[in-house]
Amino acid sequence: MKSDRIVVVGGYGAVGATVAATLEGWFPGRVVVAGRDEARARLLGGVRANVADPDGFRRTLEELGDVAAVVLCVEPPDTGVARVCLERGVHLVDIGATRRLLDGVADLHDLAAGAGATAVLSVGVAPGLTNLLARRVHEAVGGAERIDLTVLLGAGERHGADAVRWTVEGLAGPAAEAPLRTTLPGHGRRTAHPFPFSDQHTLPRTLGVEQVTTRLCLDSKPLTSALFGLRAAARRPAVRRALTAAFSRIHLGGDGFAVRADARRGDLHAACAVTGREQSRMTALAAAYATRALLTGALPVGVHHIEQLPALADLPESLCAHGLTVWHRADKLGP
Repeated sequence: MKSDRIVVVGGYGAVGATVAATLEGWFPGRVVVAGRDEARARLLGGVRANVADPDGFRRTLEELGDVAAVVLCVEPPDTGVARVCLERGVHLVDIGATRRLLDGVADLHDLAAGAGATAVLSVGVAPGLTNLLARRVHEAVGGAERIDLTVLLGAGERHGADAVRWTVEGLAGPAAEAPLRTTLPGHGRRTAHPFPFSDQHTLPRTLGVEQVTTRLCLDSKPLTSALFGLRAAARRPAVRRALTAAFSRIHLGGDGFAVRADARRGDLHAACAVTGREQSRMTALAAAYATRALLTGALPVGVHHIEQLPALADLPESLCAHGLTVWHRADKLGP
């Protein structure tokens, strides 16, 4: 077996630790944990790597020497680290969810293809499973005119600092669409609110759908109402700081999540959904499966969002072994 290493950046965090452990099980001895906190990384036999320092990151890759793939489990400030990886022919899996950064990495497609490298974007639950379900319902109606994505997250799950910060920042953004009442398996009827997940900006380009909206709710109805009731106030930096601190400390609710996709074309309607527990763990497993597909040569070179890769189309079914449930038929889901 090849000895090329797999560098998991942030491999000691909420998502990264599961990514590293899963990949180590599949590729023993090849996983290197990396991160800005050198002490934590070295406790796991890893190295220091700062995604805010592309030149330093390049030196880390040079010192390791035989890196096949990098999995980014922390979000960098720009596309510098992605460029460093791809220009060296190092494959990349990025669990980031910020539209600006994903668009920037997508612009490196020609660079990656020329170097023989592959980057997989929109990997996780949202974006990720949302993208894959969107493609399914889009194809089920023969080309959707509109897709609605609904994401329910467990308010009791402990998320990493980046995820909490990203969520609060998203709350402060404008809401172009109205809330939507829909049924989520195991959670009943819920009101979900527009939220700036990157999938709704990616999918119009990758699927050719004119209108895509992603909405969010929490497993706790009162918390959902309270959270989105603060939307206007969250535009103030002081309020966002307070909310970030509160969500980092307070965990009220469960750890279940659900994702539903609805596609409409004229009178045609298709829906499917997935449910599971521990959204951070499922994001990590999705990233690990994408990395395995990269390392086994199943993916084409260049930069691709997950829904553009047929080899990963059955990822939801693969994740059923880890507790995910796939719901296919609209009549089982309800309106």
